[in-house]
Amino acid sequence: MNELRQKIAEVLRGPQLASLATVTEDGKPWVRYVVVVADAALALRFATYASSRKVAQIRLHPEVHLTCGVASLNDSKPYLQIQGRAKVTADERERKAFWSDMLAAYFKGPDDPEYVVVLVKPYRVEYLGVGALSPEVLDL
Repeated sequence: MNELRQKIAEVLRGPQLASLATVTEDGKPWVRYVVVVADAALALRFATYASSRKVAQIRLHPEVHLTCGVASLNDSKPYLQIQGRAKVTADERERKAFWSDMLAAYFKGPDDPEYVVVLVKPYRVEYLGVGALSPEVLDL
């Protein structure tokens, strides 16, 4: 693994609060918070409601943007800007593999029909280190 990819993976270690930007039905940007979990390939997943606006927006326009890495103004840490393509899945294996007790506050269980997983496959990640004036870029 190259050095930049390692730095990105370090920022994505553990669940991350992220700002997710989608495109609305009328072509406007819309941003909201999600909690993402990354895998070894840097793909990101988060859970949401099948009937949510973000699901409708992703199905219409799968291009998304996420920002993550800093969750407090008191933290001076590197952060990421991530461009990717999102896909909504209700696949039983995917939902059961992603399920955690944390989700029980929102869904009845991994078989809840409202529970879906969104998979984001990044194609560009910008890493901004503390004090950096320009990002390091990883194209995937």
